[in-house]
Amino acid sequence: MSLLIKNAAIIKNDSQTHLVDIYITDKKINTIGQSLNHPADIIIDAKGRLVTPGLIDVHVHLREPGNEYKETIKTGTKAAARGGFTTVCAMPNVDPEPDTVVNLERILEIISQDASVKVKQYVPITRGLTSEELTDQKELLKAGAFAFTNDGVGVQTAGIMYEAMKEAAMLGTTIVAHTEDDSLLFGGGVMHEGTRNKELGLQGMLQLTESTQIARDVLLAEETGVHYHVCHVSAKESVRVIREAKQAGIHVTAEVTPHHLLLCEEDIPGDTSQYKMNPPLRGKEDQLALLEGLLDGTIDVIATDHAPHSDEEKNGSMVGSPFGIVGSETAFSLLYTYLVKTGKVTLKKLVDSLTDIPSQVFGFDTGVVEVGAPADLACFDLDNETVIRKEDFQSKASNTPFLGWKVNGSTVFTIVDGQVAYEEGIR
Repeated sequence: MSLLIKNAAIIKNDSQTHLVDIYITDKKINTIGQSLNHPADIIIDAKGRLVTPGLIDVHVHLREPGNEYKETIKTGTKAAARGGFTTVCAMPNVDPEPDTVVNLERILEIISQDASVKVKQYVPITRGLTSEELTDQKELLKAGAFAFTNDGVGVQTAGIMYEAMKEAAMLGTTIVAHTEDDSLLFGGGVMHEGTRNKELGLQGMLQLTESTQIARDVLLAEETGVHYHVCHVSAKESVRVIREAKQAGIHVTAEVTPHHLLLCEEDIPGDTSQYKMNPPLRGKEDQLALLEGLLDGTIDVIATDHAPHSDEEKNGSMVGSPFGIVGSETAFSLLYTYLVKTGKVTLKKLVDSLTDIPSQVFGFDTGVVEVGAPADLACFDLDNETVIRKEDFQSKASNTPFLGWKVNGSTVFTIVDGQVAYEEGIR
């Protein structure tokens, strides 16, 4: 099938754009130029709106198998497509976990049948995520695993992490870490240990739970030579440790979420689970350090940590409710509106952090708009203002504090391998 996109505004230098036509055949970008008249099965007029490489999200939760009432691979990837994402990396905290070849193959089969976008499947570092028995990395990689993580829990024992890193380095794969030292979690914390938790009378979570494990792990990564990637960085101390590790030549990369860039503990209006996530919203100084880290390259990529839950689970107090918010459908528009339009981040930096840089970090073949590249593209309307509404979501879930926010940059269409995966009134 062939597809011709007319009048696409692509980023040229910094945040400047210029209009081109993009001709797609055989799942790849065939030609980029002006006034193309190639014969095409489908012609889409972008009408001067921004066209970027398809966004890449290296951290999502699709919940299937085991928790399909929250999300499925079908609904989660539809949500991703609506957000402009063409590649997502799915976390392994499902039931059963893909910690064996049989379990992994089961998930990959569902992905092949139901996914609207490309899905890379993480597998656990240890069996069952919380044990100290390492998974068989070699066999899982041969079966189609993407990388290794115990997301949702930290690997508590340095020796186990060391052995996992040694094996991963030998196999040329990546260890991806949710860093959380359980010995520093006191009394079942539900939000950041700062000022707001005291005002609300809620148990806090120390920044040290995250940063101390990162400090441990970067030294282990230096020793083993592994590529070590830190999930959802939230604390200023973590940014400092990662910056110093990079300066020392350690192969460490990191991600930050939209909600940690846009919110801090001061924005939490009360004891509502819509603001409960792990890691929690930290202090204002942490928020500013995260932005600085993104701008100076300490933090490499933006990832949503899309974490759907049912309305019933997220309708009450932080106490007793699950951690996490959804993010696939709102990430680009929120970041464009509240970081780019306010002059804090350039458009190019935002797009690169969601496309080219994650592609380079994890060795994908996508993430650019170039002749010969996979035809994974997204189009955004930067001018039209919309409101984030629950009823518009493709996800099964709508647990987010951003409902009702006004945004620019809604997705017009998303193309995966030359096929339209999402469109909003373009034809």
